Amino acid sequence: MNSVLVIGGGGREHAILVALSKSPKVDKLYCLPGNAGIAEIAECAPVSATDFDGIISFIEAHDDIKMTVVAPDDPLALGLVDLLESKGYRAFGPRKNAAIIEASKAFSKSLMKKYGIPTAAYEEFVDVDKAKEYAKKCAYPLVVKADGLALGKGVIICQNEAEAMTALEEMMVGKKFKDAGNKVIIEEFMVGKEVSVLSFTDGKTIVPMVSSQDHKRAHDNDEGLNTGGMGTFSPSKAYTEEHAKETMEKIILPTMRAMNAEGRTFKGVLYFGLMITENGVKVVEYNARFGDPETQVVLPRLKTDLYEIFDAIIDERLSDVKIEWDDEAAVCVIVASGGYPESYKKGVPITIGKLDDGIVLYHAGTAFKDGKLVTSGGRVIGVTAKGKDIDDARRKAYANVDKISFEGAFYRRDIGIKK
Repeated sequence: MNSVLVIGGGGREHAILVALSKSPKVDKLYCLPGNAGIAEIAECAPVSATDFDGIISFIEAHDDIKMTVVAPDDPLALGLVDLLESKGYRAFGPRKNAAIIEASKAFSKSLMKKYGIPTAAYEEFVDVDKAKEYAKKCAYPLVVKADGLALGKGVIICQNEAEAMTALEEMMVGKKFKDAGNKVIIEEFMVGKEVSVLSFTDGKTIVPMVSSQDHKRAHDNDEGLNTGGMGTFSPSKAYTEEHAKETMEKIILPTMRAMNAEGRTFKGVLYFGLMITENGVKVVEYNARFGDPETQVVLPRLKTDLYEIFDAIIDERLSDVKIEWDDEAAVCVIVASGGYPESYKKGVPITIGKLDDGIVLYHAGTAFKDGKLVTSGGRVIGVTAKGKDIDDARRKAYANVDKISFEGAFYRRDIGIKK
């Protein structure tokens, strides 16, 4: 038996598992901890993504597991891939010393500065008074970022000095993002179109995936608080072939080479959060894994066997694999719990009506309680549709969003409208 274990339990992991389930080379799927949707295609167990002892025990008890895919940021940053490899297990994902490219914004900004990779000007601070002093001299808007991992929410765009003072106080003194805010980055606000480009890399070869665009704000017209992502579409309308060429030459290849030069070879999925500015394409941030919810529109367009790609990356033979994509567009709309991204109820019963053909639901915050489907997170379900273009995919997705119902449910109505 050739079984694959995926670590994580969100919409991203569900999308990865759906793609892996299509591979003729995979006999069985496992997921820790998984969710209600994932449980339909994989065997799940209540082991958290950071319970390393529990994960190792699970693998030891299932000798059919031949590959473990580490999908979320926390276990990557904590070194789960290193641990798995040290015990002789095949693992997909970057090692701890490479996952730092996401785990520390101070590291990634200094890497870009050292190797001339275009990004916003910045300074880093560990002293709140010095940070405030610096922020008072800056032009606004201004961006304040927690150095460490903060569930995609540790970035605050400050429109004026008062907002910057509040952000710094909350991060550095109030510990809003716990230890992630012990060090902060203050950087210039870049103006332009944001684009996500995920890439497969084995440290020798790097292959960009199809582009996508995320919607981070909670409400329509990019209003409300930053979230982990309220929806996404692929391809980006703003990212041209010229942009792709420029990004490959000035950002993607230089980043892979920079990590090699630092002795931090990156193997896995390297995510490039980009800004298309008047002065060219620049890096907003790196992630050391598949983005969420970008994965939910990118992987449905993948024609190549995902297991084969993962297998090749582990063995550093990605150059042998021809990666192909379909020409259709994809749109994913997230249905979220009322109150997200702040406080929200869990355990709310969910009803799903009859969906149109071709619609895929990616479960994120769902669980079974007393045999009933209930909410267990802020982002509950992603509704993904493909179509001949963004408008077609958008129409199909929204025709099915209201078929997901639970008390307090809300979603953005403008996913895919961005230019």
